[in-house]
Amino acid sequence: MSTSSNYYARLGLTKDATSEEIRLAYRQVARRLHPDVNKDLAAGEVFIQIKEAYEVLSDPVKRADYDASPLSDDDSTPLTLNILYSRSVLTRINQPQLVYVLLEMIPVQDRLSDSSPPLNICLVIDRSTSMQGERMDVVKETAIELVHQLRPDDILSIVAFSDRAELLLPATQSSKQDNIEASIHMLQTAGSTEIYRGLETGFLEVRKSRKKTSINHVILITDGRTYGDETACLKLADQAASQGIGITGLGIGSEWNDAFLDDLTSRTGGNSMYVAEPIDIEWLLKRKFRTLGQVSIDHIVFDAQMGQNVSLNYAFRLEPEASILNTTPPIQLGSIPQDSKLRILLEFIVDPLPSGTGNVVLADGYFTLGIPSRSAPTSMLQFNLRRPVKKSPDFELPPDAIIKAMEHLTLYRMQEKAQHEVVAGDFTNATRHLQFLATHLLSRGKRDLASAVINEIDHLHHYHSFSAAGEKRIKYGTRALILPE
Repeated sequence: MSTSSNYYARLGLTKDATSEEIRLAYRQVARRLHPDVNKDLAAGEVFIQIKEAYEVLSDPVKRADYDASPLSDDDSTPLTLNILYSRSVLTRINQPQLVYVLLEMIPVQDRLSDSSPPLNICLVIDRSTSMQGERMDVVKETAIELVHQLRPDDILSIVAFSDRAELLLPATQSSKQDNIEASIHMLQTAGSTEIYRGLETGFLEVRKSRKKTSINHVILITDGRTYGDETACLKLADQAASQGIGITGLGIGSEWNDAFLDDLTSRTGGNSMYVAEPIDIEWLLKRKFRTLGQVSIDHIVFDAQMGQNVSLNYAFRLEPEASILNTTPPIQLGSIPQDSKLRILLEFIVDPLPSGTGNVVLADGYFTLGIPSRSAPTSMLQFNLRRPVKKSPDFELPPDAIIKAMEHLTLYRMQEKAQHEVVAGDFTNATRHLQFLATHLLSRGKRDLASAVINEIDHLHHYHSFSAAGEKRIKYGTRALILPE
């Protein structure tokens, strides 16, 4: 299904579709996208275009006139969707079953423009007292370097915040910003960290210049925890997601709240990054700008209904940026840069199946895709994830790609499990999982990371908790191992 100028493509149909097929396709989409049931702004815009197509194709006279007209060339699906399952069949047994699904989206380059869309980015910089010194110096120097790399159509804004927010640089095209460097040099540290104040100001600046043909993004840089405004920040992230605005978070040092920053950024399809030392700020920021500047498909959303007796237990983005995902649709999946792909691993739990069940629907829905280079920049792609059911299991190995994806994720999930056990006070099992983790890391030659795990085992023994620095190093270290070399 695509919201191109081709009406059949909008409904996911071909030109020889029957009247009944047209009616059913429209009803299926309307149940998910109608503004009364789906408040996402992009979904509402797509529904209008779907309705337009249905009104033409459901009328025999209008359809005949449309069929006689030349169809647009802008109707081709911009990517290839590959779906792999860990199991060929499910078994009719009286206990829950796990099914893993690997979704791989590969852009079809000859159906996309070679040119990169313009950027509309706001840097939201923590200027609290703890940022004083090398941290702030590196942030300012890097920001000035990035300004020089901006293209004439790119838009940059800069917000500094502590217990209040200040708009240092309003959102205007880089070619018109004569005072950019002076504004950045003016940054001085003072006050405490209140992220909502800076995030809201940055979001409003990006929203002012928001276009579907641009990459709209907020980059939050902080080294501290925010207190009392977390809920407001998360609501703002949901609002940003509904308008196609992504959020990336850079956490410097060890005192920031990684669980909060993960939740905040994943709601928009973004990701959080751990900055162990100030010197790392430069290459992380430059890499993020470079990635955003190469996006070919943006603001990808997974929206689906789970089947009866089925729940989505875990979701993780393996590429292009490793990140945990929400499990409640609509799920923001992020973007795909040129010459890259999007890989998502889903873990479904299927409850005991009633007798007579012959087929299990895991999830039925669609992807929404943003294609900035197209005249109709919003596209959709339907999917249906299902497995047959048999009385006896098929004893066969999962596909190699599934096995490798699960292997890459195993170490990250092992540290996740240890963290949850520490929170629950189960220090014995937490220690056991950390010992397993250290052993596996050593076997892979990751001696520095294994050493960090061993140090945390000792810290856990003495203090019954992770150290702030060690917890982040292990979490983001094992997450980095998921990415391709």
